[in-house]
Amino acid sequence: MNAPVQRIAVLGATGSIGGSALDVVARHPDRYRASVLAAYRNVEALATLCARHRPELAIIADPALEDALARQLAALGVRCEIAAGPAALEQAAAGGLCDTVLAAVVGAVGMGSTLAAARAGKRLLLANKESAVCAGALLRRALEDGGGPLLPVDSEHNALFQCLPGGRPADLAAAGVRRLILTASGGPFRGRTRAQLATVTPAQACAHPNWVMGRKISVDSATLMNKGLEVIEACVLFGAAPEQVAVLVHPQSLVHALVEYVDGALLAELGHPDMRTALAHALAWPQRVESGVPFLDLAARGRLEFEAPDTRTFRCLDLAYRALREGGDVPALLNAANEVAVQAFLAGTLPFPGIPDLIEAVLDSLPGQPLRDAETLVHRDLTARMKARAMLAGMCC
Repeated sequence: MNAPVQRIAVLGATGSIGGSALDVVARHPDRYRASVLAAYRNVEALATLCARHRPELAIIADPALEDALARQLAALGVRCEIAAGPAALEQAAAGGLCDTVLAAVVGAVGMGSTLAAARAGKRLLLANKESAVCAGALLRRALEDGGGPLLPVDSEHNALFQCLPGGRPADLAAAGVRRLILTASGGPFRGRTRAQLATVTPAQACAHPNWVMGRKISVDSATLMNKGLEVIEACVLFGAAPEQVAVLVHPQSLVHALVEYVDGALLAELGHPDMRTALAHALAWPQRVESGVPFLDLAARGRLEFEAPDTRTFRCLDLAYRALREGGDVPALLNAANEVAVQAFLAGTLPFPGIPDLIEAVLDSLPGQPLRDAETLVHRDLTARMKARAMLAGMCC
């Protein structure tokens, strides 16, 4: 008997991860159906995807654009339900139109729908790292309440999942794990000094040497903040202590993560830098399906290089470890300050080296508090953003 078709809500459908997921889905129409498609503000791209995949529900996160989406869909002859706003995202994530939720909305705005999917017991494919970074304890609680599986989609965490016994063992020590090792490409500025970074432009920062990503995550990769957020996420997803998670710079981006065991064994997951591999794994787990990614020819690729990260020049990684050690809601403050700093850099109002400076200033000025509930977290997130913007205004004056 054939398994029922898996109905998938793709939240963040117009982003790079959403596009990769839909490519995998389209390759297996007998297994998957994109039943819900959601985007933040890109009405035209969302309407085009709806015309191609014919979902039952289309959601635009910005309520002001609901009418525009309705017009676009009508012009393309697409007939489906339409909704708008953050509440609509949460309702869809928990609702009956999907069995699986791909949480790929970028930034803190994606936390609510991720938590809603977890509480509802959906098969949760997690690409929104802010849900783990900012609301780790809340996410764990929601997963316990819902009882559904979480499959990490970030290439590094998906690689860890593949290298660990059972994917996410309840106790790393009992599983014989010594360390989790995340790899980083080093971004476009690997090897440069802080002085050389003073004049880099947003276009240069977004020109990632290996991965095709959005502007915000590309800047995070260039500052190593993306790797810092992934360290925090690894601790949340796999129950690791900060000292159990290490980072290695690996310019080729072929080894995505490694697991070091107490007997000296080191298991690694390798593949082309293409998100479709991780997405196909998460969609099909515990089975495997074809992803559209070419097979890796190691002989043709040649050498694999590894080096320690330069945390004196790229200070965001150490700031993430600081937030992790301080605990409570400090990772959420870190994330909020970083989003403001990156936005300012992309707008041309903050130099690249000013990103970690602004984040550190926010962390110094806002002592951490225990992470109690989502409402308090939202308030603290807003507080950190206001503090960052006030400091930014002072820097610019």
